[in-house]
Amino acid sequence: MGPGMQEEDSMKCVICKKSSTNAGTTTVTFERGCFTMVVKCVPAQVCPNCGEAYINEDVASALLKDAEKKATTGAQVEIREYVAA
Repeated sequence: MGPGMQEEDSMKCVICKKSSTNAGTTTVTFERGCFTMVVKCVPAQVCPNCGEAYINEDVASALLKDAEKKATTGAQVEIREYVAA
């Protein structure tokens, strides 16, 4: 199980409503103007039926803060693997 996710985070998928989610990973993409940031291997709860991924609040908050910081550096593209803080 990835950092930031626990077994009790499993939930019924709100998109397809057919399956419960399982611990897994996803890719998150942020875009603002000419800046794009892609983060791979982000811990998430993933629906095995439709593939919808749910990221917990702590992980999402950390990713948003990092994307905000990177967007101000003048970079156009950033691609990286998720690393828990």
